[in-house]
Amino acid sequence: MSESFDSGISETISLKEYTEGAYLNYAMYVINDRALPHIGDGLKPVQRRIIYAMSELRLGADAKFVKSARTIGDVLGKFHPHGDAACYEAMVLMAQSFSYRYPLVDGQGNWGSPDDPKSYAAMRYTESRLTKYAEVLLRELGQGTAEWTANFDGTLEEPVNLPARLPNILLNGGTGIAVGMATDILPHNLVEVASACIRLLDKPRSTLADICEHIKGPDFPTGAEIISSKEDILQIYETGRGGIRARAIYQEEPGEIVLTALPYQVSGSKVLEQIATQMQAKKLPMVVDLRDESDHENPTRIVIVPKSNRVNIEELMGHLFSTTDLERTYRVNFNVIGIDGRPRVRPLVEMLKEWLQFRSETVLKRLKFRLDKILDRLHILEGLMVAYLNIDEVIKIVRTEDKPKQALMAKFKLSELQADAILDLRLRQLAKLEEVKITTEQNELNAERVNIEKTINSKARLKTLIKKELNEDAETYGDERLSTIISRPEAQAFQEKDLISTEPVTIVLSEKGWVRAAKGHEIEPKELNYRSGDKFLQSMPGRSNQDAVFLDSTGRAYMLAAHTLPSARGQGEPLTGKLNPPASAYFTGVLIGDKDQQFVVASDAGYGFITCIGDMLTKNKAGKSLVTVPKGGVVIQPAAIRDSNHEFIAAFSNEGRLLIFAVEDLPQMTRGKGNKIMNIPKARLVDRLEMMTFIVVFSEVDMLVVRSGKRHINLNIDDLEHYRGERARRGLKLPRGFQKVDQVDLIRGD
Repeated sequence: MSESFDSGISETISLKEYTEGAYLNYAMYVINDRALPHIGDGLKPVQRRIIYAMSELRLGADAKFVKSARTIGDVLGKFHPHGDAACYEAMVLMAQSFSYRYPLVDGQGNWGSPDDPKSYAAMRYTESRLTKYAEVLLRELGQGTAEWTANFDGTLEEPVNLPARLPNILLNGGTGIAVGMATDILPHNLVEVASACIRLLDKPRSTLADICEHIKGPDFPTGAEIISSKEDILQIYETGRGGIRARAIYQEEPGEIVLTALPYQVSGSKVLEQIATQMQAKKLPMVVDLRDESDHENPTRIVIVPKSNRVNIEELMGHLFSTTDLERTYRVNFNVIGIDGRPRVRPLVEMLKEWLQFRSETVLKRLKFRLDKILDRLHILEGLMVAYLNIDEVIKIVRTEDKPKQALMAKFKLSELQADAILDLRLRQLAKLEEVKITTEQNELNAERVNIEKTINSKARLKTLIKKELNEDAETYGDERLSTIISRPEAQAFQEKDLISTEPVTIVLSEKGWVRAAKGHEIEPKELNYRSGDKFLQSMPGRSNQDAVFLDSTGRAYMLAAHTLPSARGQGEPLTGKLNPPASAYFTGVLIGDKDQQFVVASDAGYGFITCIGDMLTKNKAGKSLVTVPKGGVVIQPAAIRDSNHEFIAAFSNEGRLLIFAVEDLPQMTRGKGNKIMNIPKARLVDRLEMMTFIVVFSEVDMLVVRSGKRHINLNIDDLEHYRGERARRGLKLPRGFQKVDQVDLIRGD
């Protein structure tokens, strides 16, 4: 329990109630008076007080620069009794052209840099004044447009909101963290936002799609690219929440990649550090040099030097976008304090409509204030005209009466204001020309009065006036968009194999399942040294950054990265040390190539199909099922396809039969038994008396060398024409002496 005493009267409240009330009061104070901007002028209290204090010091865009400490002292002493460092930092932010799309403070001295925004000099060293754009917030301040409230000690008054002529809340954006809520509003282009406001004034029922014809998206002061899709941007504007992605801009120069614009609030030195760290960790072997050539003429010029002109620039930059601050995602949260004084997240259209309501009320206040001034002046002019028309009598009253004021009021039925104005006249103003001036001024003021009254009483005329002023301000302060909007695919970081140099290699597989990788494609794999009892089975050319696929006798496929295979300087290593095939299985073939590289895979039962490397890849050490093999059958060596439209398949059986047909006659599949390639009688197949032993894919310029024991025969396209037939036929017998085929070699003709 907590007790408090006041003048002898005691009050007891629970600790829970006291703490709840205290916390809620503090939370509301932080929300309304510290962290969140107001929809009217787009400013937080500290920013508003800085701008107002500078205007009171007459620090307009045409004034001389004044020490920033002078301004901060006024702000703290009169309106904002908080820390000077935080207040000065808020002022610096409004002066940085790389932080604010339309800066409000014009600074002289060191006000920080994009690399380190907080590297600004102390306020005793810098000088400042307001920018011309600040007139948008201040021009109408003394025209009855703002509500006023007492400052913290009650000695002065300060405006509750500034009468902004443009929706500064969207133009410069803002961030803030309150109690239980936050705001993140990105900057936008002035011309686009003003155009959208005019569209809403003309057509209040305009949809978000209509408004987005004008507002394409955020517009960052540092340029760069906004790469979010149009649909994503529409979704953000529809809900008031989301994320916008921005990416650095680069261009290719001879042998170099040059970054010319960085995302909003990204430090160039930090990007350099991130790239250099990857280079030191050998995660960017394709980059040999990194330089910062930024200067006054080129504020952002970061040079990346690739290893050679063979480096894929798009892939390299995609990796850097994915792993460094060259691409950033910005949170969007349109949480602002509305006209009703309550914070709420607003969609874009609702935010613009509410600001237009604020602007309409502000213009009406200005017009009514001006109308009151005109009426007061006309009232006084009316009294002056009476004086000029009766000048002699007025002079007589002034000279003879003890109380001329009351006499004048009684004689001519004047008000006190009119009598005072007459008595304040100087002798020189009694000239005849003054009567003409009064009449002229009356006519002008009456015309202005009529125009203002019509505007106040007509919504259409009021809208026309607001549109006219929006157009004028857009022409005065507007500029071209800095951030281009272009939809880009998501950046991908390099995988481990992408960082491996792409050297040519030849994968060599032995009959006992030992594997090795030899550099280059010119080696003779049969001449390599093999373990006792082992010999060459198959070789396949590829590149070091590709995946090698191995087939076993049961029809399973396994994958190993080529760069992880042992060197061909030794005898290699057994695949069973890296993979887990079934106990009864043995390896029968190897494949390597790009993911879309096609191969013919088949079993000795005479069935097979065309598939590609991408369908065989798996990270499972136990492999994946690829070819369905009948009982007792095995998978034979695969054959690579180079051009499926102009190549042929040659199928050999152990009985010396050969069948040739077009590659396009065999269908493509991802897995399964496949289609019949060669017709083998079922009885002979079951007894393992006859089976398909080799398949070869060749073109018209190639030659096949068929070996049987010590004999061999060379077959060109003319010789092979005799063996052409439809797929699934049994094939024709080879010449005498080749009833048992031991090996088939392919000699490329190109």
